[in-house]
Amino acid sequence: MMMKREYRGQRSVKALADYIRQQKSDPIQEIQDLAEITTLDRSKRNIIGYFEQKDSDNYRIFERVASILHDDCAFLSAFGDVSKPERYSGDNIIYKPPGHSAPDMVYLGSMTNFDLTYNWIQDKCVPLVREITFENGEELTEEGLPFLILFHMKEDTESLEIFQTEVARQLISEKGTINFLHADCDKFRHPLLHIQKTPADCPVIAIDSFRHMYVFGDFQDVLIPGKLKQFVFDLHSGKLHREFHHGPDPTDTAPGEQVQDIASSPPESSFQKLAPSEYRYTLLRDRDEL
Repeated sequence: MMMKREYRGQRSVKALADYIRQQKSDPIQEIQDLAEITTLDRSKRNIIGYFEQKDSDNYRIFERVASILHDDCAFLSAFGDVSKPERYSGDNIIYKPPGHSAPDMVYLGSMTNFDLTYNWIQDKCVPLVREITFENGEELTEEGLPFLILFHMKEDTESLEIFQTEVARQLISEKGTINFLHADCDKFRHPLLHIQKTPADCPVIAIDSFRHMYVFGDFQDVLIPGKLKQFVFDLHSGKLHREFHHGPDPTDTAPGEQVQDIASSPPESSFQKLAPSEYRYTLLRDRDEL
């Protein structure tokens, strides 16, 4: 299975060796006492497997999934007598979401089916709306999907929760055609300036198509059923691009209203600049010697 993340560290022997050692290390922390569960870091996504024994097909599948998704979740396991109180119905896997009040979720599929187990755990470990930072920006840009971004102040969790809820409600079918992200207004002042906004204007929703940036209307409009979905559909259909260059589509004007060809210049993409340079990786260069 292809590595989920590309190596982006130094190209030195030591750095490469350290990275490979880290990749080969056990991604699963073994629990020696169930009391350890109460001290988990609940700011992280935790996946806990309770198994009768380590030498089992159930654990081997769990271990395989953990080796792929260890960057997205913290994986833990307990065996034998330690795990017995949690195995009243046999081996099982529990997901503990971030936050102390969030309820646990139990995996109900076959634990010997890799695809089912992997898909369930990936769905829990990789949130629908991810945070973009300067550290992961290149990686997200390289996925090649347009960005639907909520710019919000870090302490403004209410707007983020509203955005996450509406994305899940209106746009779950668009997963795979666009990346749903949120960004810290203070850290990403430059992209905000591109769309003539400042942190004082946050929360702000925008699409970056890697050619241009398009701004959603008032943030509260996200609560209007279908409004956010239409914004994304207008990107796919080319309507956002057309209207930025030529004004509203004729079908959007009132009867009898004169159609005006209002040329405008949409802001250029800010996030395309985070993509890896063609000179960074040898394989991306169009050179005769290769």
